[in-house]
Amino acid sequence: MNSPHRLSRRTLLGGSLALGASAAFGLPASAHATARTVAAGEVVPVDWKSIDACPAADAAGRRITAILAGSARYLIGPWYAGTYRTYLPDGYIDLKGTDERAVRLPAMAAVATVTALVTGVYDPATLSAANATVRTRNLIRTLAARHRANNTAAATRWGDGWQTALWAYYTALAGWLFWDELDAKARGDLAAMTAWEADRLTTGDDLYLVGRGGHQLYEKRRDGSVVTPGDSKAEEDNWSAAVLSLAAVMMPGHPHAAVWRQRNIELLVAAAACPADLTGDTTLDGIRLATWLRGTNIADDGTLDNHNILHPLYMVAFDQSLYQGFVFGLADLPAPRAALHNITRVYSALVDKEFPAPDGTRRTIYQPGSGEIHYPEGNDWGTHFPFYFGNFDLLVSLTAQDTGIDPAAATWERLHNEEQLRLMARFPDGRTYGPSGENTYYGREHRIGAMAGQAFLTLLMARNTTGNRLRFA
Repeated sequence: MNSPHRLSRRTLLGGSLALGASAAFGLPASAHATARTVAAGEVVPVDWKSIDACPAADAAGRRITAILAGSARYLIGPWYAGTYRTYLPDGYIDLKGTDERAVRLPAMAAVATVTALVTGVYDPATLSAANATVRTRNLIRTLAARHRANNTAAATRWGDGWQTALWAYYTALAGWLFWDELDAKARGDLAAMTAWEADRLTTGDDLYLVGRGGHQLYEKRRDGSVVTPGDSKAEEDNWSAAVLSLAAVMMPGHPHAAVWRQRNIELLVAAAACPADLTGDTTLDGIRLATWLRGTNIADDGTLDNHNILHPLYMVAFDQSLYQGFVFGLADLPAPRAALHNITRVYSALVDKEFPAPDGTRRTIYQPGSGEIHYPEGNDWGTHFPFYFGNFDLLVSLTAQDTGIDPAAATWERLHNEEQLRLMARFPDGRTYGPSGENTYYGREHRIGAMAGQAFLTLLMARNTTGNRLRFA
């Protein structure tokens, strides 16, 4: 496996398809009242030369490097080869649909592989970096071209859905990291897609995610009445915030950038809102919580529910909030302080809070000295999720959100990510999972890859040799 001593994109990837970041290409307008033509030249690419190297020399760095390298090797190797066999007449690969399986999975695979390629982590043992680059480019350009901002064919277009902000975020992130390897058409499609999904989210308010109806920002109202029983809106709020943050960072000169930044903060605040936030005078990034919030998504003890159970997997879904540190860091900007809102509260619940166990004892979710997880009310997704927690542990450690918590996040990162590596060691191709019962999600390998890519980028921002870029305003 290559050691990520320097970000040598030219050495690793070969000839670039770059045509100049200032080229502008007219594209179909967004469907919103504030729509305008988006130009690829409005995107400010990542300045990789200013970031330089990421040593990743300590044990935690070696673990996340190994997880990313293995996952990327599997996704762009065996998974891609078994999924995409031909090009369609228009030159794009066949996504085989417009649903989550067809769009989210390749977008997550692209995040993993792009990150591995641009940082030197990619392992070419079974597929050259040049061939991995071609395959990854195919994923990115096809996903962007099929978004409704660029595609009028109802049978093949995606977008404007419950989860499509997240799919657009993954696609846009992969494209932004790979900007030098994309042609003019792909760049323009990415810019239009990203702006379209971000604009859609700015139509909401302090109660609704989009527009003045439909999906709401909170599970519970201020008075405690339940809107969506057993279903916190935390994850949906912070995955929607993700595309807003990326749009604002990618296109800082866009006329809507200020609105995207503000809506991003609003969704971050709503995602982690708890009853204690509804009183007092706490202000985050200009938002006074007690007066702006219309409800809550987590309990004061840091727990939340989803699928009608207290669900630790959705507690660590606040990884999406913490990823904003690397998104802003890639542009050498501080992320909003709202991204850290109540993270310590949630992490303390994982480490310190005791819950009843089947044997009549009481246990914490994190099991002392072990990589095992106690699910107080069960886990309807399967049995093996060490990296979901190890990823969150690393993020919490890098952002210092474990203050006052013992053992510290670094201890748990080792336990959980060593268990993740044990799972991966069972297979020669880099995958994590075997029997379906270990993780029943059909995108289980892709989820590992997307988390690993974003965790590694967070590490890169914290430890690159030019200085710590993991900052929060």
